[in-house]
Amino acid sequence: MFKFFRRFFPERIFRRRLEPAAERRLRLAAARAEESIIRAHVDNALMFADTLAEDLTFDRAIDTYIREMAVPEPLASTVATRTLVVLGQDLVPYRRRAVDETEEERPKLRLNDASQGRSQKSVKRA
Repeated sequence: MFKFFRRFFPERIFRRRLEPAAERRLRLAAARAEESIIRAHVDNALMFADTLAEDLTFDRAIDTYIREMAVPEPLASTVATRTLVVLGQDLVPYRRRAVDETEEERPKLRLNDASQGRSQKSVKRA
């Protein structure tokens, strides 16, 4: 009788290990879903802060939104930070870089040179 019911348990229906390609697709889909949730929370927190602008400061409104919506902690800090970034873009303009600063002042990354040098030169090891 128990053998009959064992067929219906999830570990029998679904394999425990996924193929590597399926695992990557699953992780990408989960990341996109989490990003959509964060984006929705940020939009709603902005609307919440805008609605309560006369009654609460923006940081207090964001905290109230997170508390009322019971956003769990790892997600709550991300939502608060991204909401502040969006508000900051509207309130504080970016400092523009000086026009006279050029790309040549920065050191060049030579990753390609290093990889080409390894293939051309043989390294002697002791």
